[in-house]
Amino acid sequence: MTAAATLSPADLAQGQLEAYNAQDVDALCGFFAEDLIVADLNGAVTVQGLEAFRAKHVALFAEHPQNRAELAHRVVIGDRVIDHERVYRKPGPVSFEVAAIYTIADGKIARIDFVK
Repeated sequence: MTAAATLSPADLAQGQLEAYNAQDVDALCGFFAEDLIVADLNGAVTVQGLEAFRAKHVALFAEHPQNRAELAHRVVIGDRVIDHERVYRKPGPVSFEVAAIYTIADGKIARIDFVK
């Protein structure tokens, strides 16, 4: 799946999840706006801009080559998608949970707020 202005919010969230799990940084970045903001919910901005997002994921995938996220539940409300995910960094059953709140604008993911 590739990002395009015609994708629904759910399709954008699913496409970026698939690209994340494939560790395809170019495909992953295709779903996000150039001025992307990533933040902790009600907290600090942790990544600002697509190039910083790209660099973070290049490093993440290099450090954790078996990293993957499993969707537990998805809620779509208007231009927001809330994904409850289990993230695995290593082989085996050990994971941690996050909620990612994706805000869609102009056919791209413009912001992610994480609950960790």
